[in-house]
Parts: sequence; structure tokens; C-alpha cells
Amino acid sequence: MFEFAALTYGMIVTFVMASTSRNRREARNNPPLLTLFGWTLMTFSATTGVGLLGYCGYHALTGAPVVI
Repeated sequence: MFEFAALTYGMIVTFVMASTSRNRREARNNPPLLTLFGWTLMTFSATTGVGLLGYCGYHALTGAPVVI
């Protein structure tokens, strides 16, 4: 299940980044929906990263093994 989620996330991120890069190269504005997806993906990535850092930090301080 994790592999499917990672693949789907990667495909969506690739599409958003390619679309914004093309729009910048052609000097066009991004559609509002593309901007929304970009902000959503950025927020999801940041939240996941902070959550994993907190999880590992907690386990490092308490000495418990990290199980992912």
C-alpha cells in the first residue's frame, strides 16, 4: 500500500512541477487549481517531515526503538 501511495504522490508532484516550470518558461500565470495543488503538496510534505522528525526525536530521547 505504501508503494502505491509513494508512486501516486511522486506522479502528482512531477506533474505539478513540470506544469509550473512550463508556465514560467512561457511567461504565463499558473491556473488557481495548479497553485492550490502546489500549496497542498508543499504543506503535506512539510507536515510529514516535521512529524517524522518529531517521532524519531521522541524515540531518540526516550531510548525506545524506532519502528516505521
